[in-house]
Amino acid sequence: MQKKFFYLAITILVLSFTTDSVLAQPAQMQDAESIHFNSTVVDGHVDTMMNVVDSETWLPDTDIGEDTSFHLDIPKAKAGGIDAPFFAAYTSGYYDNNPRSISRTLALINALYWTEEQNPDEFKISSTTKEIRQTVKDNKIAAIPTIEGAYSLQEHNALGLLHQYHDLGVKVLGFNWNYSNALGEGADRVYGDPDRTPSEGGLTALGAEVAREMNKIGMAIDVSHMSRNTFWEVLEVSEAPVIASHSGVAGMKEHQRNLTDEQLLALKDNGGVINIVFYPAFLTDNPIGYVEDVADHIDYAVNLMGIDHVGLGSDFDGASMPADLQNASEMPKLTKELVMRGYSKQEIEKLLGGNTLRVLKEVEKAAEHDSSKRGKGPVIKPEYEMGEIIDSRQPLLKAEVETKRGAPLDEVSLKIIVDGISYEPDYNKDTATISLQLTEDLQERFHVVTFEAENKAGKVSRETVIFYIGD
Repeated sequence: MQKKFFYLAITILVLSFTTDSVLAQPAQMQDAESIHFNSTVVDGHVDTMMNVVDSETWLPDTDIGEDTSFHLDIPKAKAGGIDAPFFAAYTSGYYDNNPRSISRTLALINALYWTEEQNPDEFKISSTTKEIRQTVKDNKIAAIPTIEGAYSLQEHNALGLLHQYHDLGVKVLGFNWNYSNALGEGADRVYGDPDRTPSEGGLTALGAEVAREMNKIGMAIDVSHMSRNTFWEVLEVSEAPVIASHSGVAGMKEHQRNLTDEQLLALKDNGGVINIVFYPAFLTDNPIGYVEDVADHIDYAVNLMGIDHVGLGSDFDGASMPADLQNASEMPKLTKELVMRGYSKQEIEKLLGGNTLRVLKEVEKAAEHDSSKRGKGPVIKPEYEMGEIIDSRQPLLKAEVETKRGAPLDEVSLKIIVDGISYEPDYNKDTATISLQLTEDLQERFHVVTFEAENKAGKVSRETVIFYIGD
């Protein structure tokens, strides 16, 4: 009889444990879904704008407001709870052609503005943490402009063009896409090296100057794709936290694109963040990756650096994806995996986007703010709209400048900046316009012009637009 009672008790315990386990998993999944869709999910790197533009003209022609074959479009982002993607302007293959690099970078930024115009109720370019949070609150996707590979920046135009990119809302800029440029060495030594030899080079003097200027204007430095020497030298120069927008950890998978333990600890000391990439080749020796591989890299980085320095950077539309994480709509699977691994709600919120937003906020705080320049400067109205097609390679660039609401115009301050190069414009008092007649043909298709004016009270205004040569 005692034996029967013993077996009965064991049976009840087993059934109870089994029932609890069966019930626990759906409950965990419900918790995961709630955590995911109530968090601000930031994806630190997507290449979708490459797919939006026509392969020949580079003009935008595919609206991601509709279902597409891409890894990320607006319906997939909404389904996957992605609130704030970093949309990269990636300049592929133009490493020795500065005008082409400028044009390609501007083409992809222009595509982002075009996408916003096509989808005003669902998609908004957002360049400050305040704007990002407000856009998400308004139930729109906060599109954050970034640049991957600053091959457009050279000695003759770097700081001028950097400020124009900032005007256009670029929040994060990566110096390299693997290969060297005027700012520094990338993760691979030279373009097209079949042996993919790791680079021994580092940051250039111009790169250091650009890094310091980015600190001043509140633009985050992206250290993904840099050589290890460039990485270390950037951290020596930068006084603001930096971002590795889409990298893995070398402790899990040795690769020149992944960060070593020493780099990760330095990133922690810098206050920065590593956004874990989803590309299987950076995560595992298995040619087919899975969500678990992404989570393994997250675990490793969190265990080494702490929970405050890790985020997500998928590389959607720029690389192949794990078998069970094929596009943006499947992002909640990663949150479910993190819940299963025991991460708390607060920890997951940090991993999904809180840490990256914290870094962006600290970059903004570290920026220099000259209060003497604040206030209402002259009102500038460019003749061209964003992305307008112009039928001349020697266009007349013109804008109205109004000073009715402020102090008189300081005519000496007037500037027109084209592709990073500053010119002294003509000023017509009768029509209140500034203009610049270009006398040499512009190369390539996409260009950027900035009109700058200051009043006698020292208040500066700038208006920047992208235009396209369509002759």
